[in-house]
Amino acid sequence: MSDKVFIFDTTLRDGEQVPGCQLNTIEKIEVALALEELGVDILESGFPISSPGDFNSVVEITKNISKPTICALTRAVAADIDCAAEALKYAKRARIHTGIGSSDIHIKNKLKTTRENILEKAAWAAKYARNYVDDVEFFCEDAGRADLDFLAKMVETVIAAGATVVNIPDTTGYCLPEQYGAKIAYLMNNVPNIDKAIISAHCHNDLGLATANSIAAIKNGARQVEVTMNGIGERAGNTSLEEVAMILKSHEANLNLDCGINIKKIYPTSRLITRLMRMPVQPNKAIVGRNAFSHSSGIHQDGVLKNRENYEIINPHDVGVPESLIVLTARSGRAALKYRLENIGFTISQEELDATYKKFLDLADQRKEIFDEDLLEMMGQSKEGRIYEIDYLEVHCGKRHQATATIALLKNGKRTVEIADGCGPVDATMKAIDKIVQQPVRLEEYLVQAVTGGSDDTGKVHIQISKDGVFYYGFGNDTDVIYATAKAYIDALNKL
Repeated sequence: MSDKVFIFDTTLRDGEQVPGCQLNTIEKIEVALALEELGVDILESGFPISSPGDFNSVVEITKNISKPTICALTRAVAADIDCAAEALKYAKRARIHTGIGSSDIHIKNKLKTTRENILEKAAWAAKYARNYVDDVEFFCEDAGRADLDFLAKMVETVIAAGATVVNIPDTTGYCLPEQYGAKIAYLMNNVPNIDKAIISAHCHNDLGLATANSIAAIKNGARQVEVTMNGIGERAGNTSLEEVAMILKSHEANLNLDCGINIKKIYPTSRLITRLMRMPVQPNKAIVGRNAFSHSSGIHQDGVLKNRENYEIINPHDVGVPESLIVLTARSGRAALKYRLENIGFTISQEELDATYKKFLDLADQRKEIFDEDLLEMMGQSKEGRIYEIDYLEVHCGKRHQATATIALLKNGKRTVEIADGCGPVDATMKAIDKIVQQPVRLEEYLVQAVTGGSDDTGKVHIQISKDGVFYYGFGNDTDVIYATAKAYIDALNKL
């Protein structure tokens, strides 16, 4: 039987501290419910004393969440702990997360005190928090740079004072995996009462090592890992939940560890966080990035088409990603071209493929990335199989005017015109299209890229929509980015 690794999610605390990612209470509840479905064990809901809004959010989350333990952060200060306890009073399972600096850098430069005073204050805080809850987590801030012997003494002290979980944060993302793993191993072997608490890893990504450090900690005895969805968090971010979950899943036979995350919910949850927190995921982000299961190299495309496992160690369906993407560029080979042509209804012989491939390369050199509509055009059937076509688009917008879009679509040859207002030209255009199409879809992702550069550059628009839990991609390009947006949206809608 696999050992349990507890997932402590701090998306709503450490993640929400990122500038531009702030959520209102309703949005926080939506995120909390999604994380509950995902299967996190502990949900750090906020820092109650930081603001009335954060306090209220923690209260409302406790009223709506039943499965995870609800945790609230505090400093080692009575007012903080009192406030957290009040915010958690409705929680079915409550945890107070308190702590103080453990490195000499923090003790001398930030706290301006002594190691002796730190130990005294740490013991007091853990004991004081136990007056309110049976589950107390203590964080030894900046443990990544702390003296090992002092850190061990601090861990022993707070466990004796009542801490049930001790957090060993690499607050600045300083440690190498072998250093951080060795630090955890030292604590496991040198703290006499270590069996009375769970050791937790909390790593930051300043050097790109957060996930590696967290796995090193787990391998050396930590049984809780603190993570955020999409790896969001202070500065370069926190350990990524999806990365830890899939590492444990992919290496279960070797590590013999399990975290209980419902991996099929990973991608939908990632998209929700992206949308609500307005924090785009980098395209090459592991597991949830737009390119995580995309293939453009001809060699890779041929290998994936023959057997997915040639180049994919994770089945995209397992994590909720709709499908792998075969992206056509000038680097794509004949196998990928034939595959994409067959997907849109063209069956061609080898001789025909050779001739078509030459035409394809010429087109790919011009347009950089080739979409289905480009292939249809190349095959001389640009309108075949498409329900909707753009016949006309006009948009009015400006500082003193509300954006208005007028669009004419051909639906199976029949022309329909609609007008819509929006908060900007993109919003107005999509609303006008929605009036005609009338499909209950949700916009999951909207991305604009420049193909080369300059004010007259071609804009490439990627759109992802969902309907009934199924995701659809659309692509469009044009020198007019609004028209490219309309093309991309229509492309996605035509795939429903």
